[in-house]
Amino acid sequence: MTDHGTGLIRLLNWLSPVFPTGGFAYSGGLERAVHDELIGDEADLAEWLRSLMVHGAARNDLVFLAEGWRQAAAGRSCHHAAELAIALAGSRERHLELTAQGEAFVLAVGHWDFAAPPEFGGLHPLPVVVGGYCGVGGIGLNAALTGYLQAFLSNQLQAAIRLSVLGQSGATRILAQLEQQCAALSHWAGSTTLDDLGSAAINAEIAAMNHEIQAVRLFRS
Repeated sequence: MTDHGTGLIRLLNWLSPVFPTGGFAYSGGLERAVHDELIGDEADLAEWLRSLMVHGAARNDLVFLAEGWRQAAAGRSCHHAAELAIALAGSRERHLELTAQGEAFVLAVGHWDFAAPPEFGGLHPLPVVVGGYCGVGGIGLNAALTGYLQAFLSNQLQAAIRLSVLGQSGATRILAQLEQQCAALSHWAGSTTLDDLGSAAINAEIAAMNHEIQAVRLFRS
C-alpha cells in the first residue's frame, strides 16, 4: 500500500509537464479558436476554459478517469471505458491527442512496479489510462481527478501564453479564478458513472475539427 506522501509525489510526477507524454504539443483546438478570434483576451480564455470544464471535453475526461480508476482498483478491465472514450473523440486530432498521450503515459509509467497493472484492451485514451494507473498506484480518486484537471488547465494556459493571448500573470489570475470550480468539479466527478457523459461545447469541437486544415500552426491539435 502506498502511503499518502508517496502517493502525492507519484501523482505530481505523473502529471508533471516533464513527464514524457508530449502534452506541450497539443492545444485541444485552442489554437484554432484564437485564430478564428473566438478568444482574444484573458476574459475570453477564462470563459472558454470554464465551458470546457463544465460542458465540454474536460468534463467527459473526468468521468472517464473516474471510471478507469474504479475498474482498475477493483481488478477489472478498463477496456469498455477506453473503447467508449476513443469512440467519443470528436475529431481526428482529438483522437490523436487522446491516444498518443495515453500510449506515451503507459510507456513512461512502466518505470514503476505494480502488482497487477491495469488492462485497457490495447486501447490507451489518456484519461482512462491515468485513472487506471492511479487506481492501482495508491492514489486516491479525488486527488487523481483534481490533479488531472489542474494539469489540463495548466497545459491550456501554457498554450495560450505561446499563442500570445496573455502572459504568465494573466495565467495565474485564471488559475486562482477557477480554483474553487476545479475543486467542485473534481468532487462531483468522483460519484459519476458513464451515464453522466455528455458535451455541449460546440464551438470547441468545431475549432478542434477546423484545426486539422489550418495551414500555419504551432500545435498538433
